Amino acid sequence: MALFEQISKDIVVAMKAKDKVALEALRNIKKFFLEAKTAPGANDELTDDAAMKILAKLAKQGKDTAALYVEQGRQDLADEELAQVEVISRYLPKQLSAEELEQEIKAIIAAVGATSAKDMGKVMGTATKQLAGKADGKAISALVKQLLA
Repeated sequence: MALFEQISKDIVVAMKAKDKVALEALRNIKKFFLEAKTAPGANDELTDDAAMKILAKLAKQGKDTAALYVEQGRQDLADEELAQVEVISRYLPKQLSAEELEQEIKAIIAAVGATSAKDMGKVMGTATKQLAGKADGKAISALVKQLLA
């Protein structure tokens, strides 16, 4: 089942369960999916890959917003934001642990033949494609810099 249809069905489930947090998060996801489907050149289609990118972006934005709320002493708003991130995360692939991420990046470095920091671009290009949705871009970048230093 396509991710778009799954989100639509889960909205109905959340309505029946009277789960306000999930309902709000799922409606927000569907709004972004509909915008992507109706964008010029999309031909009223949304691939699961494109949907995953949207979900990853929404999860990252939610975490960043929650961090800002915490900095400003608004834990109540941060908790709401993190609850929505939790709902979004249900649809994302499992995130790699630090050890798994390091193993993957070491394999990529070996595969592209990188030896110094000058090769970071080659490694990052491959790593971001292979690890899309499985790890945060900042974490990948930091680890690549560390391993190539």
